[in-house]
Amino acid sequence: MLRHEGNAIVRERKGPTELPNEDRKKNYKNEDTRTDAKTIAFVFLSLLLDLFAFTMILPLLPSLMDYYSREENQENSLYSTLLQAVRSFQKLTGAPDRFVSVLFGGALGSMYSFLQFLTSPIVGSLSDAYGRKPMLLICLTGIAASHALWSLAETFLIFVVARFIGGLSKANVSLCMAIVTDASTEKTRARGMALVGLAFSVAFIVGPLCGAWFAKTSDITNGPWGERPALYALFLSIANIALVAFCLPETLAKEKRAPVSFTLYKTVDFVSPWHLLNFTAVENLSHYQKKVLSKLGLIYFLYLFVYSGLEFTITFLTHHNFKYTAMQQGKMFLVIGLIMAVLQGGAARRLGTKSAEVAARVSVALTPFAFLCIALAALSNPPFLAPLIWLWTGLVLYALSTAFAVSCMTSIGANRAPGAARGAVLGTLRSLGALARAAGPLLTSSVYWYSGAAITYAIGSLILIIPTVMLFRLKT
Repeated sequence: MLRHEGNAIVRERKGPTELPNEDRKKNYKNEDTRTDAKTIAFVFLSLLLDLFAFTMILPLLPSLMDYYSREENQENSLYSTLLQAVRSFQKLTGAPDRFVSVLFGGALGSMYSFLQFLTSPIVGSLSDAYGRKPMLLICLTGIAASHALWSLAETFLIFVVARFIGGLSKANVSLCMAIVTDASTEKTRARGMALVGLAFSVAFIVGPLCGAWFAKTSDITNGPWGERPALYALFLSIANIALVAFCLPETLAKEKRAPVSFTLYKTVDFVSPWHLLNFTAVENLSHYQKKVLSKLGLIYFLYLFVYSGLEFTITFLTHHNFKYTAMQQGKMFLVIGLIMAVLQGGAARRLGTKSAEVAARVSVALTPFAFLCIALAALSNPPFLAPLIWLWTGLVLYALSTAFAVSCMTSIGANRAPGAARGAVLGTLRSLGALARAAGPLLTSSVYWYSGAAITYAIGSLILIIPTVMLFRLKT
């Protein structure tokens, strides 16, 4: 019976493109493929709108923290309580005073990622039962509410509540990946995932620049807490809701949906890291599929845990060792984003199932070399090359690896998931990534200030060899 169900899933996933009837193949090619491309284009536009709004706040965070520190200097305020905790962490690790605001922003970012860890697999599983579109609209409504609260955030408490709601609602990204997977075949799925990565790259180039422009031209504007940028972000979110509501079709047919079995035990499965790594809460998986996905989930988590921590401390290194100003760091990330956008834009037209697996392995393998170069850049007198050359060699390799690693590993996971469990699988992967991004920066920054940049990046590059070897040995 299990074998029969497994085969049935495979046949359902492959769909009409592999039926022997040439007429059905022709019809599928002429009609369904065109519709799928249109759906993926709408998903790409939805992600752009969402990520433009999301990234606008990034360059404003230091100014926002300065505003709240001036306005809420009472001993019992939420800001002063959290600031005291951050200062304790700073003293414990030996971080200089000038990085307190960065650590504060990192703590808020970890909270945001941790909330994504809690909600992504739950929302993904619900989308397998109720459809992608209703759950996506709920997430986008929550994101719009968070921007609306930000526009009213005269106090730090309201600002934190706004970020809290935004973090809980950020499962829209994994839902968009599930829609791309539904609307593509195994041969075109990697291209769709590359477009998702392209949306991130473009948004992280344009969004922060827009936010910086607001900050430069209007002194954080009307309200010192960023009222005008928040209203622009709210406008983009409302436009996104309208786009999804009126233009995006439902991609998961009712006959392919999974039954809802949402018990307390299942809820624990969704938030327990051990159960997430073993995909315990995901139903409709064969033994072989669960085995492959569990190994992929561990690789995904280990990679992002180390990678996100090292990524977070790059700004420490460039500011402390190379005296980069905020504008120079902005230009640095602009170059990185442009490299990623060009690569992902080209890959979107070329990646197939097998080439995505190759790209995942090569990109993950480049990451240890990238951070080893950055470790050499942290030395006062590195061998062979000047520190600045080692830094930019590492940053270019970092951009090359980042352009493909996550999107291609996600594509591998999507290809191993049956249609009735695709949302839960992608939500679980997204949740593991969010947990890694919540914990990785905290641990890595501790090692950074205890041991120094060179040792931190050298250790990180050695650890990254582990997921690299595991991915090369993974039989998909």
